[in-house]
Formats: sequence, structure tokens, C-alpha cells
Amino acid sequence: MKGSTLDKICCFLAELIGTGMLVFLGCMGCVKSDLFPNNHLQIILNFGLAVMICIQCFGCVSGAHLNPAVTVAAYIYELVTLPMAFVYCVAQMLGAFIGYGLLKVLLPEDTLSAGVGLCVTLPHNSISHAQAFGIEFVITAILVIVCCGVWDPRNSKFHDSVAIRFGLAISCLACAAGPFTGASMNPARSFAPALWNAHFDSNWIYWLAPLSAAAVTAYAYKAVFRREVVEAEITSHEKLRQLEDVQLS
Repeated sequence: MKGSTLDKICCFLAELIGTGMLVFLGCMGCVKSDLFPNNHLQIILNFGLAVMICIQCFGCVSGAHLNPAVTVAAYIYELVTLPMAFVYCVAQMLGAFIGYGLLKVLLPEDTLSAGVGLCVTLPHNSISHAQAFGIEFVITAILVIVCCGVWDPRNSKFHDSVAIRFGLAISCLACAAGPFTGASMNPARSFAPALWNAHFDSNWIYWLAPLSAAAVTAYAYKAVFRREVVEAEITSHEKLRQLEDVQLS
């Protein structure tokens, strides 16, 4: 088997398993019952730590996108080709479906049937669909800015703590927006619970807002902020020379 083909299969499996782990661990942490009291802080930390685990496991294999919105951003940022972006998205959707399916098999029925279904994302009754769309758009845009910052060639030497930084970023965004929309930022994460529970009310928000935010934000970052490594190095040398001139004068 050719190396490139094997690499693509590895990326597919990494995204499938990683997204499955994310949905399994993240949604399991959302269980609430008399036996399992859960608060907002526990839930947002659980999702953030789940992201951290998945990135640590598969970041070196596929980049650990775990999210179609991140893959769209990576395609626009020219990190993956269109065919590979499609492969990533298929793997993520399938992984999310399998991850939630494992919850259906392993958890008690009463923990899965709370409300409209465990981990189903819905806008809060106090906000409109337009407001929910806006919230999901903004928090996904912030997430994509974090991604673009990590992908920026100028940050290539600072990847040691990427898993921790992403996990904390997810926890922060979920802490702020979770009470209003569930802070999905991820079509795969929202679609799997909706599909298993046959509850698609407002699900379009969790597709359209993250994907549009990813496209707009990645394009804007690439156009405005991204610099090639050579240009970044030249700029650094110029700044160093300017500093030396100031010290000598």
C-alpha cells in the first residue's frame, strides 16, 4: 500500500475515533440525575478536557480537527485539499454517530431520556433563533481564530501545549455561551444526538452558524494576518537590527 494512501486512511481513522471519543466523553459528562448531580462548571470542564485528550492522541496524526467547522477553516487556510476535507467530515460525522451510539448502549435509559435527549443542543427559550445563530457564529469564529493562530507559520515553534490551550479555549467558550445555546461550535457534535433522539428542532443553527463562521473567519485571518515564514523571519531580523541601532545610539 502506498504511503500516501496509508496516511489518508490513518487520518480518516484518527478523525473517526477522535470525534467518537469527544462525543462519548463530552456527552457522558452532561448526564444529570438524582444519582449524578452535575453543574455547569463540571460540564464545560469535561468537554474541554475531552478535547484536550483527543488532540493529544491524534493531533500528530490528522491534526485532530474533530469538527467539520474546523475542517472547513483548514481547507480555506490551505492546510487540507478539498477531497481530504470531505474525508475528514465523513469521518467526523460517522465518529460522532458511533460515539453517541456507545452511550445509548452503555448508559442507563433514564439518563438518556432527560428532556429531549441527552446532549441535544437547543437554544434557550429566552433567546430567538437569530440570537442563537449569532452566539454560535461568534463563539465558532473565536474558536477558528485560535485554530488559525496555531496554524500560523510564526507559531510553528510553540505547539507543545496546543492540547491544553485548545481544551481551555473550549471550556471558556462553553462557560460563556453554554447556558444560551449549548455552545456546540461543532455540527458533528450536535447532529449525532439529534439523529439518535430524532429531534431536529433548531438543528440547522448548529450547522449553518459554525460552518459560515469558519469560512468567513479563516478567510479573513488568511487575508489580513497570515504571513509566510520567510517574511516573518525578515520582520524579526529587522526588529532585532532596529533594537541594536537604538542600543548603540
